[in-house]
Amino acid sequence: MTTSEAKDTASTPAATPATPPAHPGATAPLAPPVAKKVPVDRIHHGDTFTDNYEWLREKENPEVVAHLNAEQAYTDAVTAGQEQLRTDIFNEIKNRTQETDLSVPSRKDGWWYYSRMVEGKAYGIQCRVRAESNGTLEDWTPPRVVPGVDVPGEEILLDGNAEAEGQPFFSIGGAAVTRDGNLYAYAVDNAGDELFTIRIKDLRTGELLPDVIESAFYGLTFSPDGGTLFYMLADDSWRPHQVKTHILGTPVADDKVLYQEDDVAMWTGFETSADRRHLVVSIGCSEFSETRLLDFTAPEKGLRVLIPRSEEILYDAEPFLLDGSEKVLLTHDRDAVNSMVSLVDAAEFGKPVAEQEWATVIAHDGAVRINGASVTATHMVVSLRKDTIERIQVTPLEGLGTAEQATAVEPVFDEELYTAGMGGGEYESPVIRLVYTSDFTPPRIYDYVLPLGGARGELLLRKETPVLGGYRAEDYVATREWAVAPDGTRVPLSVLRRADLPRDGANAGVVYGYGSYEMSMDPGFGVPRLSLLDRGVVFVIAHVRGGGEMGRAWYEDGKKLNKKNTFTDFVAATDWLAGSGWVDPSRIAAIGGSAGGLLMGAVANLAPEKYAAILAQVPFVDALTTILDPELPLSALEWEEWGNPITDPEVYQYMKEYTPYENVRAVAYPKIAAVTSFNDTRVLYVEPAKWVQELRAVSTGSEPIVLKIEMDGGHGGASGRYEGWKTRAWDYAFVADAIGATELR
Repeated sequence: MTTSEAKDTASTPAATPATPPAHPGATAPLAPPVAKKVPVDRIHHGDTFTDNYEWLREKENPEVVAHLNAEQAYTDAVTAGQEQLRTDIFNEIKNRTQETDLSVPSRKDGWWYYSRMVEGKAYGIQCRVRAESNGTLEDWTPPRVVPGVDVPGEEILLDGNAEAEGQPFFSIGGAAVTRDGNLYAYAVDNAGDELFTIRIKDLRTGELLPDVIESAFYGLTFSPDGGTLFYMLADDSWRPHQVKTHILGTPVADDKVLYQEDDVAMWTGFETSADRRHLVVSIGCSEFSETRLLDFTAPEKGLRVLIPRSEEILYDAEPFLLDGSEKVLLTHDRDAVNSMVSLVDAAEFGKPVAEQEWATVIAHDGAVRINGASVTATHMVVSLRKDTIERIQVTPLEGLGTAEQATAVEPVFDEELYTAGMGGGEYESPVIRLVYTSDFTPPRIYDYVLPLGGARGELLLRKETPVLGGYRAEDYVATREWAVAPDGTRVPLSVLRRADLPRDGANAGVVYGYGSYEMSMDPGFGVPRLSLLDRGVVFVIAHVRGGGEMGRAWYEDGKKLNKKNTFTDFVAATDWLAGSGWVDPSRIAAIGGSAGGLLMGAVANLAPEKYAAILAQVPFVDALTTILDPELPLSALEWEEWGNPITDPEVYQYMKEYTPYENVRAVAYPKIAAVTSFNDTRVLYVEPAKWVQELRAVSTGSEPIVLKIEMDGGHGGASGRYEGWKTRAWDYAFVADAIGATELR
């Protein structure tokens, strides 16, 4: 029976709406909205699953919209008593933030580009000033910009506040400037669905060109002459699959497809090479990839494949000139699970891979994960992960890939747990921009002077993000601890707390996790999190398998038919916290979003008694239904992460054993909040909407289970920094209220 057929036979009402209280302190309604049941059978591999709430997928159905509005009314009523706490947390975030601020300018083509924020304004303002040039290091010293002080010669490229006026949502999906500095292309999303309208502004006149491109995806760049704009389109399943070219001044309908990817399991994107001589088109999944190059000096030759996907090598390629010869720097996993770096003469790619000569630049190391490698005019710059920490190393290009290759050096920092990553930089620059942060060090922007002759480069601090309100890093402590999973695996934890917190077993705790797509939850400063810590919460980040913190094998051991390790690792982290002596085991909450929301749903089923509350943000809780339908957004792309349950009965059965929606059981669930957005294209609102209905129908407990839905938001919620702060305040107030951590210490 189809969904529409089943809907016609149903006689129950769409929802029993909740009536919000007359004032914030009023009693919440006794009953939440109840969606009608419309049984639909999903049959695969001889297994039948009856889904009572699949009809909630009908986004245009007024009954669905009415039900979602009733859910929000119920949520507002249930959480009305948290209003003051939400206000307090919002104000704490606001009062710690320097609202009028500027980024550190970055140099490109004779201009310094930067953004600034203004107190009371929700969005950034993109700006630039002209750069001076005298052929020295001074050329790369950014101009001093002071918050609230006009910058002489400033030009405004785009005022996000003006663009957002009258719009329900606003987000920029990319921008590009022609090399002569005359034209500025930018992409805007006003719905939250991450599909963008591209416009082009003449910076000499301030006028918009008539060229307007609708429904584009992320990715913009101009050709060297500024006459052609390259952009991306996504297919109906929201998979980026076309690279298109728009010749300025011609009808958009005449735009040509430079490349189209027809494999529904492959993702496509592009960027320019570091030396800006090539357009680099990358096609891939999590297990293998393919790179195609367009030579800007000979675009008529079209795209050239480097290593075909049939070789099943996962790699990134950086083409560049070395001593006048065309080279390609490869970061690849050929006989190297953690990846390695090789240097290859461009002519070698005309041969079969087995016959090509690859010079080793960085050999494989089981303890070091190579994330990627790029180049400047003088150095190779490598991003790597060692001992869970992301860091940067640089090596002079002279002698690269030979016995004369210089020893790599890296900037040294004085904290044990930190993150140091690339923040951009020009190819010809003698410095690279670094972004440094830790759990209690606000982001610092450094320029690192690239060293020669084996010397260690100089770190030039350009800015440390100010934190107001009397913040002192020494008031807090971050430590590395280890939980032990059921199979004996040691799981790293980052444990954050106030330095003056007594270890008396009476505090509240939060465990946060993600654990998918080889994404690492690296040390990073967050103003909102201070509001929990200052209420005596011990905050644990569980670096569970499926993430990338411990190398590629750590990721492989938490995906596909190993996915359950992610969930048991998280429970082990919770057990560590419960037995640590820091907290009261009855006062622990769990937080996770997106794929981490799937984790939340899984641990809710696996160990509901261990949590006082669970906050699932845009949760991927109906994963099996979604991945079984390749027409849904991104579904086919997920096969390399979770397996393909359509063709593989073992994958189907394995996923069915853990998918949260299908494993809700008759137990007393804790307080649960599922947070979603109506226009989210990554995790559709229907997943948490169905999950919440099933939880309420089956739970034997009495704790409230709520659905908070942003009707004008996307995967990241509502747009604008103030709305973002309100969202975070809502999340943390829900958790803090549930674990009894509402008062500042």
